[in-house]
Amino acid sequence: MATLLFYDDAYLRHDPGSRHPESPGRLEAIWRDLSGHPVAGTEVATPPRATEEQLARIHGEAYVREILGLQGRRVRLDPDTATSAGSIDAAVLAAGAACEAVRRVLDGSAQGAFALVRPPGHHAEATRAMGFCLFNNVAIAAAEAHARGLSRVLCVDWDVHHGNGTQHSFYARSDLFFMSTHQWPLYPGTGHESETGAGPGAGYTVNVPLPAGCGDEDYAAVFADLLLPLADEYKPELVLVSAGFDAHQDDPLAGMAVTSDGFAALCGAVKAVADRHCKDRLVLTLEGGYDLPALARSVRGCVEVLAGATAPPLRPEPSRAKDALARSRAAHGSTRFRAAHP
Repeated sequence: MATLLFYDDAYLRHDPGSRHPESPGRLEAIWRDLSGHPVAGTEVATPPRATEEQLARIHGEAYVREILGLQGRRVRLDPDTATSAGSIDAAVLAAGAACEAVRRVLDGSAQGAFALVRPPGHHAEATRAMGFCLFNNVAIAAAEAHARGLSRVLCVDWDVHHGNGTQHSFYARSDLFFMSTHQWPLYPGTGHESETGAGPGAGYTVNVPLPAGCGDEDYAAVFADLLLPLADEYKPELVLVSAGFDAHQDDPLAGMAVTSDGFAALCGAVKAVADRHCKDRLVLTLEGGYDLPALARSVRGCVEVLAGATAPPLRPEPSRAKDALARSRAAHGSTRFRAAHP
């Protein structure tokens, strides 16, 4: 059984503008590497278009109609987010890839999957495009899993920016456990450790805002000491990852120091959760990452882990992250985490 890589050339036709960091070159670099030197145990899968029903589970019918109505048009939606003639097709295929990846891992026909898509998605809120994102791919994937009968979905977001849109969609729900590591302060300004969920979702959001300069050992400590133990308590039926690689030490948009091996170690850690609790049901969706060589290396490392390679070990040593980790642990400890056990 293969690890599926969802890709379509249509993603390259989303053009938010010259000099925009979320350029077609990002995915071109990834695909040039993976197609030129395929990872053993992987297969390329063609994504379907997401249906309006799938999109509306997160965004509502009015917003979906609004975005679909931009087909073929160049429109600026906010200072960071714009469409071009090919953007809407790309966005619908991106959400479709995330949903199809969920379907394939749930029906047992894939050993994990990576949706290599653009535009990214985790900043898109229910009725608002923002942060380069039109539709929230990972949230739509989670809603697809819920529609297929799952009640415990884990979403880990290791992008350097907080996934405000994903949090926004599930903040008051217990059927998704959202965990985010992100640089603080940084766009979009959300993701304080005190944001831990509301109502039935109290305790089902964990934010770890980290200072600039955190590297592999800091991230390993956050995962080993907080995120992974809580994931084991939650016992997910599916693991989703908002896989952004802009916390890389070479990335121009942030100030973190994670290496490509560090991302592979994080991928190995979440894969171990999926192995323990949900028959290796693991789906990654591409988010940020803006240094092209670093992005390609990091994606390859994660693909190799998904396909069965031994991941680099986590080496936890929270030198820079120590205080942030303590604050997040204390904030979560003050909530009532009603873990759903099978």
